[in-house]
Amino acid sequence: MTQPPSHQPSQGGYGFPQEPQQPPGTPPAPPQTPPVPPSAPPQTPPAQPGYGYPQAPAQQSGPYGPPQPGPHGQQPNPYGQQPGPYGQPQPGPYGQQPGPYGPPQPGPYGGYPGQPQYPGAPTPPPGGGGGNPFKGKPGVVIGAAVAALLVIGGGTWFALSGDSGGEPEVKGSSAAPAPTGSVEVDEGDGSGDGRAAEDDLNADRKPGEAKVDWLVTNDVDLPRNGASVYGPWVVGDTVVKGMYRSLAGYSVTDGKKKWEIPFTTDLCAAPVAPATSGTIVIGVKDGTGERADCTVLQQVDLRTGKAGWKAPVPKGRGFSALSDITLAISGNTVTAAGTNNSYGFSLTDGKQLFGKPSGRCQPFAFAGGPKLIAAASCPTGDSDKSQHQLSEVDPATGTPKWTYRLPAGWEVDKVYSVSPLVVSLTQREPKKWSVVALTDAGKLRSQIAGGTDKFQPRCGGSFIVFGQNLQGCVGVAADPNTFYMATAPTQLTRGTNEVVAFDLGTGKPKWRAAAGPERTMTPLRMEGGEVLVYLEGAYDKGGAVGTVAPSGGSPKVLLQHPASTAQIERSFFQPQYAYDGGRFFIAAGRVSASNDAEEKRLKTMMAFGK
Repeated sequence: MTQPPSHQPSQGGYGFPQEPQQPPGTPPAPPQTPPVPPSAPPQTPPAQPGYGYPQAPAQQSGPYGPPQPGPHGQQPNPYGQQPGPYGQPQPGPYGQQPGPYGPPQPGPYGGYPGQPQYPGAPTPPPGGGGGNPFKGKPGVVIGAAVAALLVIGGGTWFALSGDSGGEPEVKGSSAAPAPTGSVEVDEGDGSGDGRAAEDDLNADRKPGEAKVDWLVTNDVDLPRNGASVYGPWVVGDTVVKGMYRSLAGYSVTDGKKKWEIPFTTDLCAAPVAPATSGTIVIGVKDGTGERADCTVLQQVDLRTGKAGWKAPVPKGRGFSALSDITLAISGNTVTAAGTNNSYGFSLTDGKQLFGKPSGRCQPFAFAGGPKLIAAASCPTGDSDKSQHQLSEVDPATGTPKWTYRLPAGWEVDKVYSVSPLVVSLTQREPKKWSVVALTDAGKLRSQIAGGTDKFQPRCGGSFIVFGQNLQGCVGVAADPNTFYMATAPTQLTRGTNEVVAFDLGTGKPKWRAAAGPERTMTPLRMEGGEVLVYLEGAYDKGGAVGTVAPSGGSPKVLLQHPASTAQIERSFFQPQYAYDGGRFFIAAGRVSASNDAEEKRLKTMMAFGK
């Protein structure tokens, strides 16, 4: 790789000169290290593992502070890594992990077990409830799907990561099963969930507030440590979610279970979204023992609840063994990928379309949707020096259409948007973070100039280590010309934040929209040319769904959730969101309790409508 120039581009911002394009599999040039200015003292290493983004000060006018160099032109920070405003940096994906991978760690806002792990996270109810993901282990905190606090320029960003027997057999069909436990549905009349009639969910609804369409509780007997939830996905008149050893579809109008597919082994992987046809492929384990691997694909039609083809993913040996996969769907292809392994299968019949490429650079994850984007790692001969590249590949053959090589030491973190392509990049040493946009031809389009703002996309943990998908972040959105990202709340409770819009042509900020007093907003995706946002509620204030115009301004509220059910709305652990047809769905991202009786009472999904 050529040595990056020291000058900043005339457009301002981070500066991110284009690297020469090389075909996939081309051995990388020896890593280059930007020269340290003579006046800069040696860098102070971070006190703890985890990501940081210290930058040297520079001159710039405007509300975003000094411009910061990016991966192709960064200079070491003469002041060393600085702790964020809420305390010392916390371990990131490459350091010690919370939950089952290490001792509990405080979150970026000082949260410990029993406290919210990100602004707006539900406070666990007394006795564990949905806030305790480990049944019988109240002192352990799962790290999957917690927030990442990001700071672009002049500061630090933190990331907390978190979540053999015989061949699995699909049991059941599209017929609605006789559940082992009752499916309690509260339709707002007090008849479900064991609620008294006078405790009608809509009884205290005020004029102008949305209606609680329904609320469902858990009917799955879970293992001791609970289980992660996959989904929710809305397909026609059905909302679907998977957990432990079953996939279930519910009516969007009344929450009644329409179908359920039980499995003999655990669900272990799922793409961010199904195909436009409503077909999805999930991953299930190849056995029930502790050493079972996530290497079996199962096709399901989410519209009917019928299970289709099943196929194993080839497993390598030694370091190349594929024990955990991430899945993505693009066109008629589903990809399964992991460290040093990647495969493409036909969504229709499960036949393998392509496998590992012959070059030295091997894809480890894909992002799907309108395009198929591969993130690949190339060997460097030095375990401390990584070399990553991005490619758009043909879903039918796996052949790259173009390849963009990152500077040595920089790694693909997450794909915020596939079309337009906006990618989060990280560097391990020194800990740094950058967001870049690429053109449809794989050329550098811009580097986001975030100034001194703190940003907080919610992306889950490291997909490489914990099976988290390459895409699926909330807190970000993009249209053809603009990238939108939410700032971190001003305080843990009763705080506020903004959505900042960046010009994808220049990387510079265009405008910022305020959430309003005592509320925060999180971009979910684009909706009708506007930014769809979830407005966080409080214990006495319901949340809301709204949109922000592409020109900025205050959010327009589409659904204002009732204040009377605000505590229920905030009780979902690691909440996942879906909006479709004027309805908003909230589902718990993980379900667990201290005992079986409490487990059956846990609220797992809620729907709001007009």
